[in-house]
Amino acid sequence: MGRLFGTDGVRGVANADLTAELAMGLSVAAAHVLAEAGSFAGHRPTAVVGRDPRASGEFLEAAVVAGLASAGVDVLRVGVLPTPAVAYLTGALGADLGVMLSASHNAMPDNGIKFFARGGHKLADELEDGIEQVYRQHSTGEPWDRPTGAGVGRVRDYDEGFDKYVAHLIGVLPNRLDGLRIVLDEAHGAASRVSPEAFARAGAEVVTIGAEPDGLNINDGCGSTHLEMLKAAVVEHGADLGIAHDGDADRCLAVDGAGNEVDGDQILAVLALAMKEAGTLRGNTVVATVMSNLGFTLAMEREGVQLVQTAVGDRYVLEAMKESGYALGGEQSGHVIVLDHATTGDGTLTGLMLAARIAATGRSLAELAGVMERLPQILVNVRDVDKSRVGSSAELSQAVAEAERDLGATGRVLLRPSGTEPLVRVMVEAADIEQAQAVAGRLADVVKSALG
Repeated sequence: MGRLFGTDGVRGVANADLTAELAMGLSVAAAHVLAEAGSFAGHRPTAVVGRDPRASGEFLEAAVVAGLASAGVDVLRVGVLPTPAVAYLTGALGADLGVMLSASHNAMPDNGIKFFARGGHKLADELEDGIEQVYRQHSTGEPWDRPTGAGVGRVRDYDEGFDKYVAHLIGVLPNRLDGLRIVLDEAHGAASRVSPEAFARAGAEVVTIGAEPDGLNINDGCGSTHLEMLKAAVVEHGADLGIAHDGDADRCLAVDGAGNEVDGDQILAVLALAMKEAGTLRGNTVVATVMSNLGFTLAMEREGVQLVQTAVGDRYVLEAMKESGYALGGEQSGHVIVLDHATTGDGTLTGLMLAARIAATGRSLAELAGVMERLPQILVNVRDVDKSRVGSSAELSQAVAEAERDLGATGRVLLRPSGTEPLVRVMVEAADIEQAQAVAGRLADVVKSALG
């Protein structure tokens, strides 16, 4: 049996891979492991539990809450809120543990469980390993040490979480958004209420699409993985920009006034220069991953901003930021972390800060994003292969070496297994898009033959 925890919690098809029994067991295990690690410091622990609108989140939430309460943890149930809201509330309320039920950008049948430690920070790998070990130990029949009587956890709804989180978002903005018309695509997800409320309170004229979740339509043809509707809506409404979130709203992509996509690299570049100007870009450094476009690297060099690159995954970006005290980091996919105001990627906060920069400068998003030129970058997802053998296949290593020789100094190749889906990602970057496409196609064929 493989490791349950991936790069972003435990995910799978709800009620098949991710069952109520698994959700309950992991929650009980988390309570025991954190207690043994001293995270509860001898006091009665409290957990914040939230979810996105997926139908499966209803029964999984019930299982998680039952597991925590049975382990003696009091539960504040905040309902449907974004992942970064749960992280924020975990810290703001002094809770000992946060739990978010979401599969982010994945299709509706999937769901996931993500744990946050005290302060709203993601759990360290060793704690996740400990939770998994304890869960497996007890799933084979070893009984739990269960409290009784007044020792069991109490459960209550915390409806104030919505306003508390929105107030936090508004409170950290450097300026208001008056005069801006903004289209928000909420992916029928967790930010369908929060994001429009926050942008409106900040002074923007708001047009919403994809903001009618019914439990089944999350990420369905909308949101950050499907920008077509947003591009059309921005042009139709004559908006200054559009903002797209994913299902749990921990990421943000944008569209300029002409309907052109602005990706995470460009957003990161805009915010890096804004923070440099404001004197809040600590170490004059931004953290990004190896997937960042070469154009981003060149732009930061030109603007005098240092760049630290990490492995792909917002958790690795965050680790590098915390280790060296950097204030800004993110991914091309739109996970942007502003560490002074959030402990994880926050799509609503990112969108608000991007819009604030437009309002403050009077410049269009297209002009601001033009600080970097995106070099052609082709990404091919190869499915139905053994992603665990990416690093050990001699045939694949030889093909990559040949591709790198062909590209020379003007391009690069990156192959990596997805941390959340059963596929291998092939990324090729080159000065010429036709060359990038040709090399990516050849490598994808080798991945299929070598790992299929």
